[in-house]
Amino acid sequence: MSYRFREEAQHWLAEDPDPVTAGELRNLLAACDDGGESARRELVERFDGTLEFGTAGLRGILGAGPQRMNRVLVRKVSAGLGAYLLANVPDAKRTGVLIGHDARRNSRVFAEDTARVLGGLGIRVYLAHRPWPTPTTAWAVVDKQACAGVMVTASHNPPAYNGYKVYWSNGAQIIPPHDTGIAAAIAKIGRSDQLAMPELEALRRDGLVIDLDETLHDVYLQRVVELRAQPDLDGRSLVIAYTPLHGVGALSVEGALARGGFPQFHTETSQREPDPEFPTVAFPNPEEKGAMDRVLALAAEVKADLVLANDPDADRLCVAVPEGAGYRLLTGDQVGVLLADYLLEVGPRDKRMVATTIVSSQLLGFLAQQAGADYRETLTGFKWIGNAAMQYEREHHGRFVVGYEEALGYSVGPLVRDKDGVSAALIFAELAMWNRARGKTVLDHLDDIYRRVGLFVTEQVSLTKPGSEGLAEIRAAMARFRSAPPKELAGHAIESIADLAKGEGGLPPSDVLVYRLAGGRRVIMRPSGTEPKLKSYYEVRVEVRAGEPISDTRARGLAELARLRDAHQALLA
Repeated sequence: MSYRFREEAQHWLAEDPDPVTAGELRNLLAACDDGGESARRELVERFDGTLEFGTAGLRGILGAGPQRMNRVLVRKVSAGLGAYLLANVPDAKRTGVLIGHDARRNSRVFAEDTARVLGGLGIRVYLAHRPWPTPTTAWAVVDKQACAGVMVTASHNPPAYNGYKVYWSNGAQIIPPHDTGIAAAIAKIGRSDQLAMPELEALRRDGLVIDLDETLHDVYLQRVVELRAQPDLDGRSLVIAYTPLHGVGALSVEGALARGGFPQFHTETSQREPDPEFPTVAFPNPEEKGAMDRVLALAAEVKADLVLANDPDADRLCVAVPEGAGYRLLTGDQVGVLLADYLLEVGPRDKRMVATTIVSSQLLGFLAQQAGADYRETLTGFKWIGNAAMQYEREHHGRFVVGYEEALGYSVGPLVRDKDGVSAALIFAELAMWNRARGKTVLDHLDDIYRRVGLFVTEQVSLTKPGSEGLAEIRAAMARFRSAPPKELAGHAIESIADLAKGEGGLPPSDVLVYRLAGGRRVIMRPSGTEPKLKSYYEVRVEVRAGEPISDTRARGLAELARLRDAHQALLA
């Protein structure tokens, strides 16, 4: 074990205010002294580098050390954020920062430490009075006209994680140059125990910490209800089964459904209350196998017409609908295009725009073209969708209808400039009721879309190449495809190539190659930003033949998708 890491660990102990992480580190050091090789490896892992602050803020495993989420790191990050705001926002002290948090381990503690650090800098803080959804924070930053926002959450990560997400004054997650500017300011912060950190009560007396209350949440719910496209559509007969997966969504989704005219909701009681241990699921993400089992059993029991689930911070939404004797889980692409098709159909035919990310299905683009709506495609990450929506409204004076990403994230209208699983739940309930009123099911609606614009089938393949040699292989593969791109794949001509590293396609530079083939086929290549993987995304569009069952169309599409995937993967071998 390097002496340097032991010395760094001792310095860390001297400034760690948390008895839990301090005790954990002392035990780790003692195990190292006893010759424990695994303890030595863990110490190196914790102190070799630091969690990087990026466009998604911070996220990591809870524990002592700069490679973990803890009070020392949160205090330093908050000090860096405060310094950046004071240097770049003229009225930062008065406009202040809004802080929200979920119900994970240490979330309240991290939120209060953030408030104390910012208050110590003379910056006003609006502090959430209880755990609430991430979209509530994104919305409240704008409602309170704060210059920035902080949300303490690790979204759908396992119980051992927590995170720190930063919003700008427009309610969207930070993008360049703010992310790099804040990171540079954090790097200049010294010891966390030398920061001015008045007690909360003193800051409250001085008017620097303002505790929020339920009134703010009530206003948020009212704004969500105002998003209803057809408020006169009677939803009282729609039976809904819902779960927040031990997260913070229940009060918001139940409130939105009740106020929005959908009173027949049944929440899975074993998963209703926030619990940072997520005891009934192996992984608190509704996309994961088994995570929806309990709410699907509840749905069968109450004969639900619709099944809804949030992830723990309620920024994502999973949907299931009746099919045969059971329920079918819809993909993020399917939910996104259903919402878009519904809102484009029943809303005004004005200048309007829908948006999604480059790795989501192309279906939305075809749908928008058919509806005469504008369409935007962004880099992966909802911060790009939020900013694209605001740019469209600013430059084209049009209306943002909906944005989505395939990982179960949706934004309906301009209310929240981030994923919002609360408003998406209410509007999807309205969509289901609209279909019932016209004698159709949600699955009928989806099939109608396929018959109009084609059936899109997708697949993602990850090629894992661990170690430095593997990373070199990934870089070499990307370089090879850039310098000598194929002319065709699986017998289909490549019609265009976009190299996003050069800023092509009007998107910020990113290490992504996009190949568009004849007939709406597409291949995307990109290295993973967090793992030693080269990710490839395949998509095929198949037209539904007259009188052809959708199942037969899907089988044809899957066969063609396999040929495209195999042809491309052969070139990577």
